[in-house]
Amino acid sequence: MGLQARRSASQSPGAPGPRRGVLQLLPLLLLLLLLLLLRPGACGAAAPGGAEAPTLYLWKTGPWGRCMGDECGPGGIQTRAVWCAHVEGWTTLHTNCKQAERPSNQQNCFKVCDWHKELYDWRLGPWNQCQPVISKSLEKPPECIKGEEGIQVREITCIQKEKDIPAEDIICEYFEPKPLLEQACLIPCQQDCIVSEFSAWSECSKTCGSGLQHRTRHVVAPPQFGGSGCPNLTEFQVCQSSPCEDEESMYSLHVGPWSSCSMSHSRQVRQARRRGKNKEREKDRGKGVKDPEARELIKKKRNRNRQNRQENKYWDIQIGYQTREVMCTNKTGKAVDLSFCQQEKLPMTFQSCVITKECQVSEWSEWSPCSKTCHDMTSPRGTRVRTRIIRQFPIGSEKECPELEEKEPCVSQGDAVAPCATYGWRTTEWAECRVDPLLSQQDKRRGNQTALCGGGVQTREVYCVQANENLLSHLNTHKDKEASKPVDLKSCTGPVPNTTQLCHIPCPIECEVSPWSAWGPCTYENCNDQQGKKGFKLRKRRITNEPTGGSGGTGNCPHLLEAIPCEEPSCYEWKAVRLGDCEPDNGKECGPGTQVQEVVCINSDGEEVDRQLCRDAIFPIPVACYAPCPKDCVLSTWSAWSSCSHTCSGKTTEGKQIRARSILAYAGDEGGAHCPNSSALQEVRSCNEHPCTVYHWQTGPWGQCIEDTSVSSFNTTTTWNGEASCSVGMQTRKVICVRVNVGQVGPKKCPESLRPETVRPCLLPCRKDCIVTPYSDWTSCPNSCKEGDSGVRKQSRHRVIIQQPANGGRDCTDPLYEEKVCEAPQVCQSYRWKTHKWRRCQLVPWSVRQDSPGAQEGCGPGRQARAITCRKQDGGQAGIHECLWYAGPVPALTQACQIPCQDDCQFTSWSKFSSCNGDCGAVRTRKRTIVGKSKKKEKCKNSHLYPLIETQYCPCDKYNAQPVGNWSDCILPEGKVEVLLGVKTQGDTKECGQGYRYQAMACYDQNGRLVETSRCNSHGYIEEACIIPCPSDCKLSEWSNWSRCSKSCGSGVKVRSKWLREKPYNGGRPCPKLDHVNQAQVYEVVPCHSDCNQYIWVTEPWSICKVTFVNMRDNCGEGVQTRKVRCMQNTADGPSDHVEDYLCDPEEMPLGSRECKLPCPEDCVISEWSPWTRCTLPCSQSSFRQRSADPIRQPADEGRACPNAVEKEPCNLNKNCFHYDYNVTDWSTCQLSEKAVCGNGIKTRMLDCVRSDGKSVDLKYCEELGLEKTWQMNTSCMVECPVNCQLSDWSPWSECSQTCGLTGKMIRRRTVTQPFQGDGRPCPALMEQSKPCPVKPCYQWQYGQWSLCQVQDAQCGEGTRTRNISCVVSDGSTDDFNKVVDEEFCTDIEPIIDGNKKMVLEETCTKPCPGDCYLKDWSSWSLCQLTCVNGEDLGFGGIQVRSRAVIIQELENQHLCPEQMLETKSCNDGQCYEYKWMASAWKGSSRTVWCQRSDGINVTGGCLVVRQPDADRSCNPPCSQPHSYCSEMRTCSCEEGYTEVMSSNGTLEQCTLIPVVVIPTVEDKRGDVKTSRAVHPTQSSSNPTGRGRTWFLQPFGPDGRLKTWVYGVAAGAFVLLIFIVSMIYLACKKPKKPQRRQNNRLKPLTLAYDGDADM
Repeated sequence: MGLQARRSASQSPGAPGPRRGVLQLLPLLLLLLLLLLLRPGACGAAAPGGAEAPTLYLWKTGPWGRCMGDECGPGGIQTRAVWCAHVEGWTTLHTNCKQAERPSNQQNCFKVCDWHKELYDWRLGPWNQCQPVISKSLEKPPECIKGEEGIQVREITCIQKEKDIPAEDIICEYFEPKPLLEQACLIPCQQDCIVSEFSAWSECSKTCGSGLQHRTRHVVAPPQFGGSGCPNLTEFQVCQSSPCEDEESMYSLHVGPWSSCSMSHSRQVRQARRRGKNKEREKDRGKGVKDPEARELIKKKRNRNRQNRQENKYWDIQIGYQTREVMCTNKTGKAVDLSFCQQEKLPMTFQSCVITKECQVSEWSEWSPCSKTCHDMTSPRGTRVRTRIIRQFPIGSEKECPELEEKEPCVSQGDAVAPCATYGWRTTEWAECRVDPLLSQQDKRRGNQTALCGGGVQTREVYCVQANENLLSHLNTHKDKEASKPVDLKSCTGPVPNTTQLCHIPCPIECEVSPWSAWGPCTYENCNDQQGKKGFKLRKRRITNEPTGGSGGTGNCPHLLEAIPCEEPSCYEWKAVRLGDCEPDNGKECGPGTQVQEVVCINSDGEEVDRQLCRDAIFPIPVACYAPCPKDCVLSTWSAWSSCSHTCSGKTTEGKQIRARSILAYAGDEGGAHCPNSSALQEVRSCNEHPCTVYHWQTGPWGQCIEDTSVSSFNTTTTWNGEASCSVGMQTRKVICVRVNVGQVGPKKCPESLRPETVRPCLLPCRKDCIVTPYSDWTSCPNSCKEGDSGVRKQSRHRVIIQQPANGGRDCTDPLYEEKVCEAPQVCQSYRWKTHKWRRCQLVPWSVRQDSPGAQEGCGPGRQARAITCRKQDGGQAGIHECLWYAGPVPALTQACQIPCQDDCQFTSWSKFSSCNGDCGAVRTRKRTIVGKSKKKEKCKNSHLYPLIETQYCPCDKYNAQPVGNWSDCILPEGKVEVLLGVKTQGDTKECGQGYRYQAMACYDQNGRLVETSRCNSHGYIEEACIIPCPSDCKLSEWSNWSRCSKSCGSGVKVRSKWLREKPYNGGRPCPKLDHVNQAQVYEVVPCHSDCNQYIWVTEPWSICKVTFVNMRDNCGEGVQTRKVRCMQNTADGPSDHVEDYLCDPEEMPLGSRECKLPCPEDCVISEWSPWTRCTLPCSQSSFRQRSADPIRQPADEGRACPNAVEKEPCNLNKNCFHYDYNVTDWSTCQLSEKAVCGNGIKTRMLDCVRSDGKSVDLKYCEELGLEKTWQMNTSCMVECPVNCQLSDWSPWSECSQTCGLTGKMIRRRTVTQPFQGDGRPCPALMEQSKPCPVKPCYQWQYGQWSLCQVQDAQCGEGTRTRNISCVVSDGSTDDFNKVVDEEFCTDIEPIIDGNKKMVLEETCTKPCPGDCYLKDWSSWSLCQLTCVNGEDLGFGGIQVRSRAVIIQELENQHLCPEQMLETKSCNDGQCYEYKWMASAWKGSSRTVWCQRSDGINVTGGCLVVRQPDADRSCNPPCSQPHSYCSEMRTCSCEEGYTEVMSSNGTLEQCTLIPVVVIPTVEDKRGDVKTSRAVHPTQSSSNPTGRGRTWFLQPFGPDGRLKTWVYGVAAGAFVLLIFIVSMIYLACKKPKKPQRRQNNRLKPLTLAYDGDADM
């Protein structure tokens, strides 16, 4: 605006634009430049002497340093650097700067200390109004979507809290940075006032003649954020009724409001007034002076009243009077003379009243001490209280008394304030680990739980103790025997330590031993002490798996040594290793000779020792042999001795060994040694000749560890097996000599030196005594008195065992719980209001009343007061405050009263109603009688006006009960279950079985009103038995037997399985993961190892070669020899029993027959082939193996010479040469002890030696190669424990959710104390149970409707309206309406209605006079509405509104009307509402359009005007032509059968009739086409049926545009025209020259070719 104004000012009318303005300014600019040049000091010129030189040096200062000082507070000092600098920035000497201007380098400051945090704090002011930010683009959008961005600021000051005075910001910034001073905000879109629809029109204001009727609407949402105001809420219209017969009254009697209550004037003032009025009255008054006796009576009565008033010191009741004005008004509201209002009885202009007194209270008392006498950081403040008392209660005042108690937070001051007690959780020791809670229902081990091991569960108890800071480090170490006493669990606030945990009982490892070794030689019991001739043959086994658990050590292993007594023992002997070649005697080439044995010295264990040790042993003598001569019989060498047939020799058994040899070649006919007979080819010898009496030492279990007093040095605590040990003890066991299969024998039969020890030292675990906490404090007795509770109250205390006794420690013998009876509580003192007698009725002073027509001096209406005092129930005096708390509402202090005048009728009070005799429909009555002179008055005897008897029907006591609500959950009968050590095992607690469910019963009387259930002889419930199904766990079969090992040699697997017998139901334990194939089997797979030498093939020697081609002369040639091959079980003593052949490896089976050559008598005989030599590894065909044979008999001269007795063959892989490698099996499943359910187990795998052809072989093949073993064969594993869900006990039933009604519920809950784990039983879904409460009727006080405004004896003005309160009953539900009952039911209920104790049963109101313009009553509060955008709240809070509309009764009084009123209030439970336009269907050219709120209310305002749909679609100008109408497109169209004729400006000029074309039908006899005028299409007579069809050619559509077919016809006609023109042109054209023809002929070919190319 300003810019435009200036611009317009500079451009004067005569100036030629801006150029002229610049030319005018040019001389001014030149003058300014000249002045600058002439300025003193310009261009470096020196200034004259009077001017100062420019300052070249300035003082500079640094920032202030930190506040330093010895004491906290304002006494600190802070410094800063000060220096002198040149204007160009460099520092110089201080002397160059002016000393007078030097800034100070130090100042006082406030030193902040940590304790100031309690004293200073930031005070945050409120955010001010949101101010818009000046946006870059000044153009505002046409439609507001969300609002405008703005900024709001607030004040933030640092204050000293105690004195509430501002302080420096730096103090508060020391503790906390300064909060934000400004923030972004949103200025929402303007919201216009929104009003409801109009109500229906009221009735006409007059029953005859011309009147007004109105309709009103109310405000739904107020204008906000600069929105437009509300429209008129009222509309009027004139209404006419039938003409008036009588003349309308022009005047009304108007009653003004009552004046304020005032006391009557003192007597002197009244007398002075009366004197001034007239003197005649003074004479009259002189006659009325009372005599002295009357005065005395009056004096006594006043004294009595004064004493009475003493009792009422809290209520200063003064009865005064108030007056009002009565006037006559005309229709315009102007006052006229009273005579215009013709009325017999005028309204009263005075009445007695109570002088209003405000509440008076005493001064505040001193502050009480702080409730918190200790200090902690969590809640550092306590509270302190101060009180005041009411000196005088308010009378007739609207204001309540102020608060009588004031609280404020406080901090205990002083150094002596102790820190507050803190509380912490403590736990007892964990109870012993138990496995039985983890067993499933079907587990057979449930019966015998003693030997269970593995994973288990253990519990502990949690308690709360007072724990000061130093105690928090205590952390459950119970070494300080003085544990803290338990306190209430509610004192501890942190997370509760867990009370159950998984634990592990180590499973005893069973002892595993190796097989027995072979029996050793007969040896001395002790080789170092070789005495006697008695010795023992021993066999041994070793422990392969050391046992744990049980009695410890090797006590539970079987014996490891067995002995057989023998004769001639020796500790060392020679052992033949190899037999030498047969050396013939005397150096001959053949014949008898000897073989020398190669020997080594071995001990009794078979180990090679020094040869010197065998010096006493018999050295083996050379063995006699025979080297066959050329023609001798040749025998093979003896085979090895077979294994002994028996391990010992008895009466019936004898051990034998056999060896054999066979004939290799027969002797010649002449001179050769002949072959022996067959018996000489076999030798038998005795073996194991010792008797079958085997002895061994047998040990008993180790006894208990008994303290060994002889050992004193061992006094320190050590740990052994994980437990603390405190002393050394001794353990003994029994050792006896046992003969196998016989029993105990004398100890001499067993080798004494190998006798196991019978005594060993042991460590005694420390003794643990029982430790209990001290007793808790006694629980508090109820300190408040109890009404009607005769039960004995008890108080208890308890303590907790925090360490169970063990190892012989002191037992827990003291009781853990004690209780005692509380001292009898005081009897509840009840209080009541005592009302005193009503005082005399005080009338309005006669001086006020005397001018009123019909007034009599000593009678009329008045008010009387009475005193009330507070009494105990026994009648004793009590303070007024006791009754205010306990005695209910204060009784009325004043009441209206009447001193009857002579003409009044006087009656006694009504008697009580007579009693009912119980019959339904009977009547009860009450009576009153006429008293005094009224008996003689006729009008008083009129029983219609003054009834003397009243009747009332007796209540009918008919009740009926009916069930309400749903059934409760199934609830088990409550019984206490003793749970062992706090762990619930299955079946401990009753979680299932038969219970009961409950449904509430409601009792109603014959009027359908809810009454106490006892009236229906019901205890409030219907009970019904119900079943909670017990959970059933998954049931599997027992384990099957282990299958055989899948491999006979090497490592395989063995399997066992379980089958599903029954699926789980009702929340039982789930099944383990089943086999995927058949979903019904659980497998366990374990690797197993089969000894490859367990079963071996045993061969007998080859038979003699049976010659098939017999040369009878020589008995030699080719043949076959056989041998027996048997599968035998291998033992330590060699092959023993013959077994089935399938147990031995068929691939390894030796040959049972072979081809052979029997040498002729003179031929060379060679021995059996030696075994093949080993191939060198790795196998390669370039390496060879060989075998050889030795000549046994040299050939005779003519005999066949000895062949080359060496065979070689290449080493072929997997044929005669093999590689070997270790192979590891897969891990087994996790193996547990048979006595364990879960926990730590072992997974095993096995090592296998695998040949290169894939065959498993004995491990020795790999061991011989020295292959590296890097694998771990065992590893620990964990089987998850199936922990069943453990629940707490049910809590006690809660209080009822409703104090009365049908829908109340009691709830009890339980919690999960141990979540389920693994395959344990899952937690049930039902963690909460509900049960209906017994039905109680809901009684409450309720206001009745306000009566109409009653103005006594007048037509308008100030009157009163009244309402009653009644006692109502309901069932508490929203749809049940309240039913009135006798007030006695509400006697125990505090009279509160809508949360207000003050009952308002009467209030003043204004009744408008005819013709008055007045405000209607307030509308009800609107729904709470939020400020929203797209359904999202913007956070401005909710708002409610109500309004008052103006009602006009006479149009000429409009100028006297008040303004319509609007009132808003904030609210919390707001909703977002949307407004959108709604439209009805079109009716002709119009429809209804209105705005609707999203909850369905139709409103005015709220919808955007720019989006309002059209309500009218009429054409402009209107369609006035005949046969025209207005189309939907708001254009004029013609009716069907007429075509539009349009003007040049596009408007319809006329509608022209379209001719009718009749097409003849088959039935039509005539062949001509008859044209007739088109008629109106709706007239059916123009086209009789069967005559033909009529087409109407109408080129224009209803929108005034040409129809599509018209364009089509025009296009067709145009094409036809072009075609005709072109044909004419071609026909008339001259022929072309011939030479051009060739080209013309070529053209089509080219086109055709092009066409082909395109194709």
